[in-house]
Amino acid sequence: MREKYSPPEYRKEAFHCPHCGVYSRQEWGIAPSFSKLDLKMDMVVGNLISAGVSGIVVSVCEHCGEPTIWYNGSMIYPLTSIAPLPSDDMPEELKDDFNEARDIVSISPRGAAALLRLVLQKLMKHLGEKGGNLNEDIANLVKKGLPEKIQKALDAVRVIGNNAVHPGQIDVKDDIKTAVMLFELVNMIVEVMITQPKKVDDIYNKLPESTKRSIENRDKKI
Repeated sequence: MREKYSPPEYRKEAFHCPHCGVYSRQEWGIAPSFSKLDLKMDMVVGNLISAGVSGIVVSVCEHCGEPTIWYNGSMIYPLTSIAPLPSDDMPEELKDDFNEARDIVSISPRGAAALLRLVLQKLMKHLGEKGGNLNEDIANLVKKGLPEKIQKALDAVRVIGNNAVHPGQIDVKDDIKTAVMLFELVNMIVEVMITQPKKVDDIYNKLPESTKRSIENRDKKI
């Protein structure tokens, strides 16, 4: 399982760098005096300051040395998503919606949450459910032995995504942190429901056929 994603966050000591993708310590400084800015970044910061913009802060990744520029606590460079990439085993037909949600999460957490709910609906079909009613699909998976933590993850994305479209008690309009957590939950669901069974099958299929037949005969006696 991939390590837990830690999105870029203002003044945080370490996070996954938006340049190299590595979880790394960050060195923070006030622009434009920060010594580790390269010429390109000096020009970016210089233009902002020339325009009368103050409150610019820079963090530099200890791993790759690339800078991230922040204005009033928000990341303005690089212009990249703060949400994690889709799981490698996520079905291809889901990745477009997942990546579209990644692209808009910083400017529309509500829109991202709604798209992730759509990702779940498509995932239900991949798992053998109807995909029309998420609540019913989750209930069917629970009857089939769905782990409780995955049921909770599914319901969290379902309910928050639904509230994003039909505002209720949960409002993620300006809640980027909650929206990013939903991406992590979707990846965790794929990990448990697709990646882990795939790994088990890959190993089990390496067993000799005679051994697998013996196992099948043993289980028939139970």
